[in-house]
Amino acid sequence: MTTIYVDNNATTAIAPEVLEVMQPYLTSDYFNPSSMYAAARSPAQAIQKARNTVARCLGVVGPEQILFTGSATESNNAALFGSVQANPDRRHVITTSVEHPSVLEIGKELARRGFDVTFLPVDKNGELNVDDLIRALDKNTLIVSIMMANNETGVCYPVDEFARVIKETDPAIIVHTDATQAVGKIPVNLSTDLKHVDLLSFSGHKIHAPKGVGALFVRQGTRWRPFILGGHQEKGRRAGTENVPYIVGLAKACELAVAGVADEQTRIRGLRDRLEKTLVELIPGLEVNGSGALSRLPNTLNIAIHGVEGEAILYELSRHGICASSGSACTSGTLDPSHVLKAMQVPFTAIHGSLRISLSRYNDARDIDKIIEVLPEIITDLRKLSPYWDNEQNCFKL
Repeated sequence: MTTIYVDNNATTAIAPEVLEVMQPYLTSDYFNPSSMYAAARSPAQAIQKARNTVARCLGVVGPEQILFTGSATESNNAALFGSVQANPDRRHVITTSVEHPSVLEIGKELARRGFDVTFLPVDKNGELNVDDLIRALDKNTLIVSIMMANNETGVCYPVDEFARVIKETDPAIIVHTDATQAVGKIPVNLSTDLKHVDLLSFSGHKIHAPKGVGALFVRQGTRWRPFILGGHQEKGRRAGTENVPYIVGLAKACELAVAGVADEQTRIRGLRDRLEKTLVELIPGLEVNGSGALSRLPNTLNIAIHGVEGEAILYELSRHGICASSGSACTSGTLDPSHVLKAMQVPFTAIHGSLRISLSRYNDARDIDKIIEVLPEIITDLRKLSPYWDNEQNCFKL
């Protein structure tokens, strides 16, 4: 059975081009880049070249502003805790109710430590209101962290506009964005649109690089302290021997991702839109979460299906060789409903029946055809077993 993989917001396959450039640093050029002998120059130069490449891909002038980390989760932790440590005179943190757990849980932890933490709400479309942000800002605000795009619904946020408002209110407030789902899907440029952003995080394994590597942009002049202490690596800003092959792979993946944005916006969006339109037509009691938002990622479709459980849908899809998810891979191991969909006030009759389909450059029309072929039948069969669905009327039981 051929596997159809449509869970790319959770992780992606390593691109062949990425694996190819990594190979020498897994074999012949394995040396510690901090060593003084001549053989170590090659991996040291590879890291610098990778830093230059990542900076260029993000529109960063000054590659020294790019730090390599082990993941976007580490980057987010470093961004927030590093800012808190460097700015002890301020105690107010602003984030959103729909952030990835690697930001949301930091907000909760800071609240437990006595910080004043504001979690901005979203509307039923999953969108933020700039007026809520403006009202939340005060003279004690230290940092505002707002993701560029939601990992579950694909809803995009106008971080450029929010950052401008924040800096006009108080230039000392630090602006952080988690761009993990945005890189490679929508334009990300820290010299133009995002020129007011101080800190930006992203991960390699969402853009066809390996798991275990990420990056953090720290704009020059930002009051921030290192999160991981120890050695002198990354100019003393992130200790630990550099993961050379993964860093090289991340840089290559960034090149491919930036080059592929146009394909995301056209071909991939077309596949997603056709799948969305067809499923809405074929499956009664189906809602598209975030469909009313001004902007969504071109690869992401999140649907809520009344009267069935998401876990049952995933099991049946898996039997057909289709890999999807019910939300974030970081939280889908629990039976708790998605915090994102709860914040959007998705009805309880549908919140447990959520399904996320996220595409990549390796998906094609045949994948979409297969999902369209099997998913409506799966839902029909599951609803026959559901006490919440009226099969005669083909609607939810009131």
